[in-house]
Amino acid sequence: MSVCAYHFGMKRRDAVEEALNALSELRHNPGSEPLARPLRSFLENKSNLVIAKAAKTAGELRVTDLTADLAAAFHRLMANPAKMDRGCAATTAIVGALYAMDYESPDVYLKGVRHIQMEGSFGPPVDAAAELRSNSAMGLVRTGHADALFEVVRLLVDKEARVRMGAARALGTVGGETAELLLYLKAMAGDREPEVLAECFSGLLASGGERSLRFVASHLDHADEAMVEAAALGLGASRLPHAIDALKEKWSRTVLRPIRKTLLVALATARQDSALEFLLSLVAGAEEGIALDAIAAVRMYGNGDRVRQLIEAAVQRRGERGLSDAFHAENAGP
Repeated sequence: MSVCAYHFGMKRRDAVEEALNALSELRHNPGSEPLARPLRSFLENKSNLVIAKAAKTAGELRVTDLTADLAAAFHRLMANPAKMDRGCAATTAIVGALYAMDYESPDVYLKGVRHIQMEGSFGPPVDAAAELRSNSAMGLVRTGHADALFEVVRLLVDKEARVRMGAARALGTVGGETAELLLYLKAMAGDREPEVLAECFSGLLASGGERSLRFVASHLDHADEAMVEAAALGLGASRLPHAIDALKEKWSRTVLRPIRKTLLVALATARQDSALEFLLSLVAGAEEGIALDAIAAVRMYGNGDRVRQLIEAAVQRRGERGLSDAFHAENAGP
């Protein structure tokens, strides 16, 4: 590299770093002046990293005067995204900001759900646009666009798991029989990633309908452990009283420890009194291995100081040195 090229590269990197630092300062010390003007200039920057940070700041602070500027920046980058937006950093941040500000025009989201951007890596090329497609699906269904469901249903079979998850999550926000049927179909077809199925089940449970709850709960007895895990996690995340009852009922007739551990985690995610009471009863009276699994489940989802104190009190009442040591070791981390 020549000396001139070296200095040019250093100056360019310094300019990007300065812009990012200025955005950090603006974010934490906005002052009394309107934020739209300085953020607008950053959205016109040549660096996609600067644009991404400006978009994220605009979304977090809900600077709604910038929605048109954000959309314009998105379309400018999408003219040549492989060159202008490596990693889809800026376009993904823009979609997130527009969604946070309830942007209802479908133009950006329609481009986002269709975009695939393969980029080099240490191994095979990776799709940098997965998160962009996922987030765009959420935005598109909210616009009520006539083709929204047609676009999102394609993402249910996307190669990227997080895109399939985003599609299921988006359908869960739509409501109505059509979206419900699509989630039913995806759940019955299955997926190699339990998290995708959990999103399908969560979407179905969001309606609160008895039919969907029975459907999801029936998968607690599925032959595939991945299906059982997905159903359990979906039921826990729903926080519905009948869902918690289904998890406890499944526990009472299950002897396999891996499934029981999944059920405990699902109950911990529910953060409901009835679920907590059940977990506390296991800590207080179940054999040590089960009590430890219950403690670990609660710890995993950080249910707060009150819950920790209740668990600790139950451990102390048992008066077993091994369980007490394990509890304190479990809670020694951050």
